[in-house]
Amino acid sequence: MTVSDLSSTAYFALVPAAGSGARMGGDETARTPKQYLSLAGHPLIFHTLAALCSVPRIKRVFVVLAPEDDVWSRHDWTALGSKLAPLFCGGATRAESVRNGLRATAAHVNAHDWMLVHDAARPCVAPWHVDALIDAVADDEVGGILAVPVADTLKHADTANRVDATVPRAALWQAQTPQMFRHAYLRRALESHDNLSGVTDEAGAMETLGFRPRLVAADATNLKVTYPLDLLLAGWILQHRQEEEAGE
Repeated sequence: MTVSDLSSTAYFALVPAAGSGARMGGDETARTPKQYLSLAGHPLIFHTLAALCSVPRIKRVFVVLAPEDDVWSRHDWTALGSKLAPLFCGGATRAESVRNGLRATAAHVNAHDWMLVHDAARPCVAPWHVDALIDAVADDEVGGILAVPVADTLKHADTANRVDATVPRAALWQAQTPQMFRHAYLRRALESHDNLSGVTDEAGAMETLGFRPRLVAADATNLKVTYPLDLLLAGWILQHRQEEEAGE
């Protein structure tokens, strides 16, 4: 990779959104994939995409949807502008969706361009979260991820769900997204796995190739909506931000 290559590096976002959100539970999610659940007057994923589209340095926001997704077209996404690009090539797992998305975007990006992979179910990501990651990682040889240091005491359970040991937390971080790596490296990392079922995030895939991603401190507001209570918390965070912005 030459100096001229690096000087022309572009930033793209990739949002895997082909899942069903089975852990949410409840009648509504039995009918509606998690990314389309109502949150603050919009589908959950709308807030995710709006934040990414509002970051000036991100050139394009690719959304990886299930091939059979018939819900996307029922919503109006025009408010998000021209950056948005849906890709109907999602896989059975998150990692498969990311890999398929990288394959589909290969003709539209350069090998050295940065891909910021972000969970559709993290609707409270803010532009300043993304800017902090880009600022910290843009000159890094590997890439990096948003994360928060673990604050709680951690317990390791035995097979009977009794405490087997207390895990030292001093050097532990909880991974978040976006996770930012160069297109070619990340694609190679995911393509190197015959079975992607054990790959839970992009950093893990990169680690298997010997890379050591940078940890960039974020905060707990960038939460992932996994259970029904998380949806309520996300709504509170978004409302609180709107009230703060209105009061400025």
